[in-house]
Amino acid sequence: MKTVLITGCSSGFGAAAVHRFAGDGWNVVATLRHPETAPAFPDGVTVLPLDVQDPASIEAAVAETSDRFGRIDALVNNAGFGLHGFFETIPRERIAEQFAVNLFGLMDLTRAVLPIMRRQRSGVIVNVTSGAGVFGLPMVSCYAASKFAVEGFSESLMHEVAPFGIAVKLVEPGGVTTTGFGDRARAEAGLTLDVPDYAPLSSRAAELFARIAASRSHGTVEEVADAILSAASNESDRLRLVATEGIKPWVAARREAGEDSYIATMRTEVGLGAL
Repeated sequence: MKTVLITGCSSGFGAAAVHRFAGDGWNVVATLRHPETAPAFPDGVTVLPLDVQDPASIEAAVAETSDRFGRIDALVNNAGFGLHGFFETIPRERIAEQFAVNLFGLMDLTRAVLPIMRRQRSGVIVNVTSGAGVFGLPMVSCYAASKFAVEGFSESLMHEVAPFGIAVKLVEPGGVTTTGFGDRARAEAGLTLDVPDYAPLSSRAAELFARIAASRSHGTVEEVADAILSAASNESDRLRLVATEGIKPWVAARREAGEDSYIATMRTEVGLGAL
């Protein structure tokens, strides 16, 4: 029986992935910062504490998973959060935390798991990014920067670990409105600096994101969990799996239409206009 370790399982994609892997017969290790707040998981799921900003926590969770099950066949790096606000208004320490969670924590966990997978000569590392790791939008510059970094890291790592039978996959969801991600993003926006010049743009940005959310409301956490399971099962040689239908036109514009066409499209779709 295969074993998967999943981060960020308190809600959203992580919690849905726990159910999906358990239903497919995997040994599932669901990790989150506060295990006492874990949602109801299927019988047999192992719940462990793991804070991606705490190296000791990472080492302990990986060691317990390996000791209990003898191997780790898949790592799902799902934990993350999004800073929301105009770049100039976000304090440097908040940006540092964004990268500590979304990038450096992911790297530290990957580093901890790789020796096990190298010994096995097999394994899959699944990094959950975002449409914001493919195209940039206003007011998510720091979040997008962290996810673009994960995309580049994953593509490079793919080449380094392939000789050991290890695959690297990227799962790219769009905005799924049933997760708690947007709630935290709005809370983070309340911690930004007061720069009055940006005030007139805030209402325009709010209208933009309301329109984006409405256009993507058909995406579900189950849809994303299916993509994560498919990636972990190594069913395809593809590096990137776009997990929700709503962002596919923008992904195609980014990757297929050419730079000039893409920029023109995105300025029309998401431009905030001149003051």
